[in-house]
Amino acid sequence: MVSQTAAPPPPVSTTPTPGVPTYAPGELAALAARHGLKVSGARPSLPAYVGQLWGRRHFITAFATAKLTAQYSQAKLGQIWQIMTPLLNAAVYYFIFGILLNTRHGVEDFVPFLVTGVFIWTFTSSSITAGTRAISGNIGLVRALHFPRASLPVALALQQLQQLLFSLGALTLILLAFGQYPRPSWLLAVPALALQALFNTGVSMAVARLTAKTPDIAQLMPFLLRTWMYASGVMWSLEQLLAGDRVPHAVMVALEYNPAALYINLMRFALIDSYGAGQLPPHAWAAAAGWALLCGVAGFVYFWKAEETYGRG
Repeated sequence: MVSQTAAPPPPVSTTPTPGVPTYAPGELAALAARHGLKVSGARPSLPAYVGQLWGRRHFITAFATAKLTAQYSQAKLGQIWQIMTPLLNAAVYYFIFGILLNTRHGVEDFVPFLVTGVFIWTFTSSSITAGTRAISGNIGLVRALHFPRASLPVALALQQLQQLLFSLGALTLILLAFGQYPRPSWLLAVPALALQALFNTGVSMAVARLTAKTPDIAQLMPFLLRTWMYASGVMWSLEQLLAGDRVPHAVMVALEYNPAALYINLMRFALIDSYGAGQLPPHAWAAAAGWALLCGVAGFVYFWKAEETYGRG
């Protein structure tokens, strides 16, 4: 019986192939630069990235509109759910908090107060929730095509703004039904929503990067948002809650200048007659603008720094 053993692999030749030039790593980089070659998927400079994003503005708008149209395409009532969802939430909150817990006590025009809070809070919470799925929910698109990845969280934030604008018709009807008629202060809703949209987009981009690297954050997000909602005065008046010395001053300031509470209260100030400037914290507009600029710019830069990692691994 003949014993067979595997033949050893042929030796690897380290001799340069005749006719094929060899380069040191530094020489290869210089050669690539001389011929305009770049690393595939490399992160562009920040100004170049902004330019690329602006160049995709039509894609961003079309993507947001398509997502909004498809959101309730399987439901028989279709786009009506864009209005019904926040209205049903407001009805549940009114029963639990307004009636059972009596948070409506001492709050003038409680129904407009509550509904405005629910609609504006839903804008922020939905934008952040959409941001958690910006990369993972579009991973096929991310891996198949080359485009600035920030287009995805920006488009999803735009989708939520479009949904809010669609829902504002219902909010207007509710305000009219409860005696809140148009007045010049309603125009203040425009800058308030613009600042909130910038804030939401920045936070959405930051969350998109975090969840792209650590998907478990998406599971934690509903609990964080629910806690944030309770601290933002959606269903009750923070002014009454903070009255007296029951709450430490530092906690009171943190709750008053919480960005979600600021945007909600600025919209209440704009739309509700009985909600006066005295119910806003000092420098509320400056604080709202500061939050919007800080989170908008920081969220964008934070997302851009990981541009080359999205869709890999």
